[in-house]
Amino acid sequence: MLVLSRKKGESIVIGDQIEVVVLSVEGDTIKLGISAPKHVDIFRKEVYLSIQETNRESAAPLQVDLHMLIDRLREHN
Repeated sequence: MLVLSRKKGESIVIGDQIEVVVLSVEGDTIKLGISAPKHVDIFRKEVYLSIQETNRESAAPLQVDLHMLIDRLREHN
């Protein structure tokens, strides 16, 4: 991990199109401004992890109780 020190009003540049500016520092909270192209998704990490978990759950095969399915098929026959 690259670690940089920045003061209020200073920024870092990522690639040619992304700029992160330190807007304010109050106690343990830092307010950042991010300029990036619209096609670049930007999330708070906790939101990003939640989206990933939701996507994994949606992609996972359903746990089907085969015995229940067999019983239902027998009921209809």
